Amino acid sequence: MKIENTKAQMRKGVLEYCILSILKEEDAYVAEILETLKDAKLLVVEGTIYPLLTRLKNAGLLNYRWEESTGGPPRKYYGLTETGKIFLTELSSTWDDLKNAVNLVTKPKTQTS
Repeated sequence: MKIENTKAQMRKGVLEYCILSILKEEDAYVAEILETLKDAKLLVVEGTIYPLLTRLKNAGLLNYRWEESTGGPPRKYYGLTETGKIFLTELSSTWDDLKNAVNLVTKPKTQTS
């Protein structure tokens, strides 16, 4: 078993949650989303993010709008729908529960004397 495959699967598992979290404060276009992920050490390529954004949009969690850009073609800005906000709240609760459970399982056992 290759560790890189396992690491990639772990990142993919939380990517949807991270993207929705990025968009909870304000709408963003793909380059901004990728930069935020990169700053957090979650390296994602455009070929991964576009299908995910389309899936989230088709699920009713995201919408988008086109905005003119001064430095090139128009940009597609993504934002959360009301359904997306509710979904993110539920994911946040699940993430907290999962994070706590993983921390309990993976922390070293304390020595008792």
